[in-house]
Amino acid sequence: MTITDGMPSFDRRGFLKAAGTGLVTLAAGPALARAPLAGTQVPGLYRMKVGTIEVTAILDGHLDLPQALFPKATDGETGPLLDRAALPRAPHVNSPVNTYLINTGDRLVMIDTGTATAMGPTLGLMPKNLAASGVTPDQVDVVLVTHMHPDHVNGLITPDGKPFFPNAEVVVAGAEYGFWTDQAIMSQAPKDVQAFFQMAQAAVKPYADSNRLRRISADGEVVPGITAVAAPGHTPGHTGYRIASGNQQLLVWGDIVHAAAFQFAKPDWSIAFDSDQNTAAASRKRMFDMTATDRITVAGMHLPFPGIGNVVRDGDAYRFVPVSWRPI
Repeated sequence: MTITDGMPSFDRRGFLKAAGTGLVTLAAGPALARAPLAGTQVPGLYRMKVGTIEVTAILDGHLDLPQALFPKATDGETGPLLDRAALPRAPHVNSPVNTYLINTGDRLVMIDTGTATAMGPTLGLMPKNLAASGVTPDQVDVVLVTHMHPDHVNGLITPDGKPFFPNAEVVVAGAEYGFWTDQAIMSQAPKDVQAFFQMAQAAVKPYADSNRLRRISADGEVVPGITAVAAPGHTPGHTGYRIASGNQQLLVWGDIVHAAAFQFAKPDWSIAFDSDQNTAAASRKRMFDMTATDRITVAGMHLPFPGIGNVVRDGDAYRFVPVSWRPI
């Protein structure tokens, strides 16, 4: 090495000569270590703060939804949307199933409970992931239900029909509870749909029987720091829950979106499971507009895990910007 204008520089020829004579050596690295493949994923958990409130996203698993479930979708439109999301042009779209644990400091609150054993091997992970979060079911004070579809309430009970959350009060919109427990409505439903009614009734029965089920009318505070937000259409009493602390908010909006690759770009694309597709689309557009305008962070049960992020306008449509990992 020489000094040029006060700055060091390398003598390339001298360096190569030294290397050739062994004067320059490289430290021997450690032998390559082989380890078995882990074979499993880390627990499906993500934690964040909303003011002083702690929110933990808990993954239950995923569904594969046929594109045919979106009646307004056409092959000419879905392909480019899947390309834009870097997803394969497959006949199914992946739809996660998320639940949320809210620690207000005074109450431990679950929002939805996943599927338990009702919907196949890719689901039912909530109990395992809840345990990995350090929480036991008996510690949960309140379960808030967005709606009574099986991928949201089946986790309320154990396989033998006992309460999975033995000390919890269950909160659900009165319109939702009334619809799914109405025997006359169930009797008029197609046979395959009647199973949804039966599962919903079984899930809430032990809580109702022990006077631990509270029906709410519409918007309003359900526990300190958490307010119900009516969002009908997917089901008659479909409800979101707004978490607020200080100047921060998080809107857990339930099933406003089932396929992120499609419905942010096409808010009028409702899914066949919506009880009223036009009302569901209107609720979706209202939620998109409100959260984009007011910059409210959202959490969705079928958004890519952890299902938390922000809605931004994209021309005449919208797009979803997932939250980035950060320490709490």
